[in-house]
Amino acid sequence: MEKNFVQELQWRGMVHDIMPGAEKHLMEEMQAAYVGIDPTADSLHIGHLVSVMMLRHFQLAGHKPFALVGGATGMIGDPSGKSAERNLLDEATLRHNEEALKAQLARFLDFESDRPNAAVLVNNYDWMKNFSFLDFIRDVGKHITVNYMMAKDSVKKRLSSDAKEGMSFTEFTYQLVQGYDFLYLYQNHNCTLQMGGSDQWGNITTGTELIRRIGGGKGFALTCPLITKADGTKFGKTEGGNVWLDAKRTSPYRFYQYWLNTSDEDAEKYIKIFTFLNQEEIGELVEQHQQEPHLRGLQKKLAEEITTMVHSKEDLENAIKASNILFGKSTSEDLKALDENTFLDVFDGVPQAQISKGELNPGLDMIGALAAKTGFLGSNGEARRELKQNSISVNKQKVKEDYLISETDLINNKFVLLQRGKKNYFVLVVA
Repeated sequence: MEKNFVQELQWRGMVHDIMPGAEKHLMEEMQAAYVGIDPTADSLHIGHLVSVMMLRHFQLAGHKPFALVGGATGMIGDPSGKSAERNLLDEATLRHNEEALKAQLARFLDFESDRPNAAVLVNNYDWMKNFSFLDFIRDVGKHITVNYMMAKDSVKKRLSSDAKEGMSFTEFTYQLVQGYDFLYLYQNHNCTLQMGGSDQWGNITTGTELIRRIGGGKGFALTCPLITKADGTKFGKTEGGNVWLDAKRTSPYRFYQYWLNTSDEDAEKYIKIFTFLNQEEIGELVEQHQQEPHLRGLQKKLAEEITTMVHSKEDLENAIKASNILFGKSTSEDLKALDENTFLDVFDGVPQAQISKGELNPGLDMIGALAAKTGFLGSNGEARRELKQNSISVNKQKVKEDYLISETDLINNKFVLLQRGKKNYFVLVVA
């Protein structure tokens, strides 16, 4: 192979554990590898992105990536790092989620080309659904001892925890089902490598053991570190929950802001993992950032690259415009160009007051808008004073006391943005 996949991951800080011989095996010829993805939602979140990036690097190095949607394992629940069993899904929900995930994965992986290393999406439900319990324990279960399974960290942690519910037999068998996936892909697709987060090492090596004992062959394992944040808070989480790739769940603006707000230390780590910039480009960016950290060049580049990759160039431009509304120079046209979701995201937490549409006909006077009707300012007198001092704006345009707010001022036919000075905002919601 022309490109060394393992070396590429290593300089990016994306290798935690690797089985001996894996690098040599990958340099011999085109190989196939897979990553398992949990289909419990109809969108990936940024916690999935490391594994997806690994698959993309794998394909760029000339190898064949398999994305395995865990329909069967999604019905069970993985004990790794979980204190409780997950909700079990029905087949219709799983199939819907599978289609949605494939559409997102297609932004990273080439599924369509006729090249030999085109990506493939598989679902382990397809080969597990007709497997009877008796067949499974006879053909798979007898090859792995309970002692071997008990020695895995994911099992030991759950058994030694204080959780009253303990660990169900269903969860205990998870590593056997995941191990069988590896064996199935090895036997049917010549897949010799499984990749995942470092918490998956135990499950992955169970698969290599089944390949050795049942398949009479050799499987390899490679894991990446679990992504953390320097301040100890959880990567990929905000007050609103997960940061999703689906624009309906996490708007491109919020997505962009998440990366823009990373610390210097995290940005230096993330730009290697979550972009395809090369070593030289990243080295230059880091050097520039260290000389002028206040410009936040590293964070801006990270946010730009990943927002474009997950969403689009247009979404990135809109996110930057939306960011400038709060933090830079922008116009009423920029404001009116925001869709409702982005507007609400940008002004999340800004005080609001509701008025009726009738009050805009023929127009709402500024004293009413600032004080009497809304309470944005403390009194009518204060409102007059601020207007005289030219510090009041409606939708980013300075106004005088004689200005009337009318329906032509509505953003998305619903909002009016009031502003005192540079940083005091207030939203009129017209119902």
